[in-house]
Amino acid sequence: MTAVLDPARRPEPKPLIVPGRSVREQILVKTFVLIPFAALIAAVPIAWGWGLGWTDLALAAGFYTVACLGVTVGYHRYFTHRAFKAKRGLRIALAIAGGLAAQGPVIPWVADHRRHHAFSDREGDPHSPWRYGTGPVALAKGFWHAHMGWLFERVSSNAERFAPDLLADRDLRLIDRLFPLWMVLSLGMPAVLGGLITWSWWGALTAFFWASLVRVSFLHHVTWSINSICHMIGHRPFASRDKAANFWPLAILSMGESWHNSHHADPTCARHGVLRGQIDISARVIWIFEKLGWVSDVRWTTPDRLARISART
Repeated sequence: MTAVLDPARRPEPKPLIVPGRSVREQILVKTFVLIPFAALIAAVPIAWGWGLGWTDLALAAGFYTVACLGVTVGYHRYFTHRAFKAKRGLRIALAIAGGLAAQGPVIPWVADHRRHHAFSDREGDPHSPWRYGTGPVALAKGFWHAHMGWLFERVSSNAERFAPDLLADRDLRLIDRLFPLWMVLSLGMPAVLGGLITWSWWGALTAFFWASLVRVSFLHHVTWSINSICHMIGHRPFASRDKAANFWPLAILSMGESWHNSHHADPTCARHGVLRGQIDISARVIWIFEKLGWVSDVRWTTPDRLARISART
């Protein structure tokens, strides 16, 4: 006898968001957003004469590259979209490197981004610049919301709904809980290295300013620009359900993430810069990992894959 499923007993879908960002968490978010941002503003006059040297620039560039790739290759293309399979050691390294970007633990980050793709530029998107409408005032308000305003909201994307696979991973749960440690290392290591290289407290101080605070804030705004600018202006060669656009000026600084229309047209592809001349540093890093045998089953662009997203246009 075939059992009949009672519609009244079907499980309710898990909610999109869960309340519960505590006052402490809100203070931490604002601290790690606003203090580095203030440092970035202060960097302009300071740069005109003193307090900046080659050691500071080298440390800033090195930590920026590691942290940015931790987000683009790790948090985004691997953990969120599963564009490839990674060996355990690399998986752990990518999660830690992403933590050095000071953009939050890996599990909440992935939950937010999967929710963004599920509801991109529609009700439910955590950071659409079109949230308030299309008028000048509405777009200005929407830009602020998409760029950084959404970070101050006291709700979180429901990880049980959007990232259950990550919650089931023991390694990632531990790395997630240790996020304060990655923050301390991200801010502290440049200062320690700067002091040791120059053998001076002044070298430690300038390295902390440029390679810690300014570097973190600069990477924040590059990443946030993908949420704001790349959903407002740019080229849209492929059809997608939203207003995601390719914005070439950010291609190098974002390690290829600003080919955003291409990404939203084919989210699981390991390469975002799929057209000729589109620089995608993150894709090149994944290619190197593949050659080293550290990743497998990479979802590269193929003629058939490109033809499918081109046909949608």
